[in-house]
Amino acid sequence: MIPLFEQYPLLGEKLAYVPLCEFPTPVHKLERLGAELGVSQLYIKRDDLSGKVYGGNKPRKLEFILGNALRSKAKEVMTFGGAGSNHALATAIYARQVGLKSISMLMPQPNARYVRRNLLMSFYCGAELHLCGVGFESVRNMPLVYAATTYQLLRHRLKEGRTPYFIPPGGSSPLGDTGIVNAALELRKQITSGEMPEPEYIYVACGTMGTAAGLILGLRAAKLSSRVVPVAVCSEKFANARAMIKLTDKMNSLLCSLDDSFPRFEFSETDVDIRHDYFGKRYALFTDEGMEAVSLMRDCEGIKLDGTYTGKALAALKHDAKSGSLRDKVVLFWNTLNSRDFSDAISNVDYHDLPRCFHRYFEEEVQPLDRDY
Repeated sequence: MIPLFEQYPLLGEKLAYVPLCEFPTPVHKLERLGAELGVSQLYIKRDDLSGKVYGGNKPRKLEFILGNALRSKAKEVMTFGGAGSNHALATAIYARQVGLKSISMLMPQPNARYVRRNLLMSFYCGAELHLCGVGFESVRNMPLVYAATTYQLLRHRLKEGRTPYFIPPGGSSPLGDTGIVNAALELRKQITSGEMPEPEYIYVACGTMGTAAGLILGLRAAKLSSRVVPVAVCSEKFANARAMIKLTDKMNSLLCSLDDSFPRFEFSETDVDIRHDYFGKRYALFTDEGMEAVSLMRDCEGIKLDGTYTGKALAALKHDAKSGSLRDKVVLFWNTLNSRDFSDAISNVDYHDLPRCFHRYFEEEVQPLDRDY
């Protein structure tokens, strides 16, 4: 039984849940990286190993989201992201595993090798892929995405007799982020068992904010005083303290409504300190600092990070360490990336079989800083 249901059995009765992962994900000390950065107590939470087929933070959310989709008798699920979305791929993989079809509404983004891999794997898993909008940062984007989504929802309703189950970008919703609350309770058990001391700071990449918000609530419920350090990978109009507290409050309200033994907390913007200095110029555009951090983790620990999310989070940690602010502190780096290798599955997939609108990601050069990780 997962820690959330152990502590709050009524939630286990009321929340639909489908096990997709192998828990707990390991925590261990980063000896060489810690020595390099001058942080003697630097640890990592290996959520990159969460799922057998595909890891990262997304499967934690999908355990609750897809559980609810199955309970609602859905046949299809629809979600959103960039062309190389890790969330869209995770949804495609695990939706197929539980017998659901996945529809991905994808927006243009800077090209990278992982974009190619994720598109091929999504196609391999039978996802229906649509390219819509003009990119995350454009003011014209949302009306175009809304129009394309409405069209596909109506088309699938006419075809299947019901509307696809809607999954928000990143799986970030009060229901999905319950999986991250469970992750914080899982961490408490690992601390109690002596696998690591209680961290003072937890660094985590922050896009749709669900992982950071879930940790903020989960740590409070776990009676841990750790401070979450969310490192933004998108612009402040999408990732900001006000929106994160709103999401945290909604999550708290959902859990309290299902089990009145779950505590009600008061959160304010002082509980959130989103770091915006490592985002770069636009979403999914790699930065020098981020790619240096990717190389540093690989060289010191042999652990894979990426240029869109986790490399930028580690860049913030690296900066703080070099400034001396983390000296003698217990620090945890939460690895939200998938590190499972699916290259064999896509080895015989021809990109020409994908919708033509995606071919350019295979025919155009990747961004200059993309060194294959």
